[in-house]
Amino acid sequence: MSDKRQQTSEGADFLKQGSILAMASLLVRFIGMIYRIPMSNILGEEGNGIYAVAVDVYDIVLIISSYSIPLALSKIIAAQSIQKQYRNTGKTFRLTLIFALVSGGLFGILLFAGSGFIETHIYPDYAGVRYPLRILAPTVFIVALLGGFRGFFQGKKTMIPTAVSQVIEQIVNAIVSVAGAYYLMKWNAESPYKSGWGAAGGTLGTCMGAFFALLLVIFVYWIYRPIQHKLERKDRTQQLYSAKHIYRMLILTILPVILSQTVYQISGLVDYYLFGNILGQKGIESVVIKSMVGMYSSKYRLLTTLPIAISTSIASSMIPSAVAAFTKRDIPLLNYNISSGIKFNMIIAFPCTIGYMVLGQGLIRMLFPSSDYITGGKLMLAGSVAIIFYAISNVTGGALQSIDKMRIPVIHSAISLAIHVGIVMVLLKLTGLNVYVLVIGNVTFPIVVSILNILALKRYIPRFRLNPWMTFGVPLSASLWMGVSVAIVYTIIHRLCLTFMGGYIANALASILSILVGIFVFFWMFLSLKGMTKEELFDFPMGRKLYLVARKLHLME
Repeated sequence: MSDKRQQTSEGADFLKQGSILAMASLLVRFIGMIYRIPMSNILGEEGNGIYAVAVDVYDIVLIISSYSIPLALSKIIAAQSIQKQYRNTGKTFRLTLIFALVSGGLFGILLFAGSGFIETHIYPDYAGVRYPLRILAPTVFIVALLGGFRGFFQGKKTMIPTAVSQVIEQIVNAIVSVAGAYYLMKWNAESPYKSGWGAAGGTLGTCMGAFFALLLVIFVYWIYRPIQHKLERKDRTQQLYSAKHIYRMLILTILPVILSQTVYQISGLVDYYLFGNILGQKGIESVVIKSMVGMYSSKYRLLTTLPIAISTSIASSMIPSAVAAFTKRDIPLLNYNISSGIKFNMIIAFPCTIGYMVLGQGLIRMLFPSSDYITGGKLMLAGSVAIIFYAISNVTGGALQSIDKMRIPVIHSAISLAIHVGIVMVLLKLTGLNVYVLVIGNVTFPIVVSILNILALKRYIPRFRLNPWMTFGVPLSASLWMGVSVAIVYTIIHRLCLTFMGGYIANALASILSILVGIFVFFWMFLSLKGMTKEELFDFPMGRKLYLVARKLHLME
């Protein structure tokens, strides 16, 4: 019984920390979605296409240089902390910052210097992409340092500094991006690269947001520093790792993560390259190609990454707890952490998927009224299922990294990429699906990774088990009931409102009200189907208050 209570306590800790990070990620994505509306309208479809390509190139450079630093550092510090090696923890953190300075600075300079080459030789159809890339170059350096501080606190099993800094980062990003896009397009109205300058203004917010987030985490560490020094003074560990040993651990942890994430990011860049190249050979104009890429990236990808961000947060918060369980060889706790992380993600992923399928067109019309919301709605209908599989692949990939199987997610991503590229090439050449091919590719990539990751977990953790009905069946069933109710409510309210107000207002009102009804119906059906026990509900933030509400509604005993 005491073991069960310990599991629940440990699970509550990582789920609560993960929920904090998830809520911050939701807020960040919501702010991002809101500011992308005016920015998208300012840039136009061509500018959005250039912006999308620039951000994808930046993401590749970021992944290679520093993206994996928070995950790698949190994993190492979590393992050292469980063994009370506080002097090694401090030394690891300081050496990681030096690594971030060198890596971030080097790749930032390379991106700035190579921006012209990228535009001329790799993306000639995206004239002006050099300008946003040059704005993003110093961001690589800033984010590298930022990742070091975030990784330190995540390894200490607190997600609050990361969560707060993410929100501050996005608020600054939103303000500066919209203003930057507007003024740089205005000041370069006569330039043939007007759209490129507008995209550069949009990326200026990314740089300034990261800078202010870095200032915040430095301030938080300055407050925490006396506690860290006190722990180091009390440390009686005899073995102090050398710099060579620490860098070896860091690089061996970082490299597989870099490779895995690079493979995923390359899939997007390869898609854009193949899309532009093959459709160009078919005689489709460059402006049309960029407009389709803009629709895909600034509508479909923007909306689907909102719930995917939650799965990333849960995976990040799970890793320190899973590493601690693995270090102590506590297999039941390790199983509990992984299965709880997957189940939590399914509670988010399934209703978001069904909701987007039903309301995709209405949401895009509400958020991007000047865009082709009919095509956007079809993209959401065809590709929202990717949310479920990205959620699974993120958590299972994090679980494999936690048990020191760092290479496995890389291999799985590479296999998936090969399949993905083959599907995209064949469909672009042999069909007229055009932008829908990008959506199909976006769905197939995480499906393959998810299947391979789950099979690997079963192989390396012999007692690893998932309850298919409770993990997948109940969230799916509740989501289907939700989808039916949302469709009915939206249709009724939309038709009623059209009799006395404009189409945009009627759609917006019907969309908002049907979402609220959908949230209520999902959780009512989820609890009615016994999708969660009282103990599991207690693991969530405000779990006891939610339990009291559920009892009053006779949904739980």
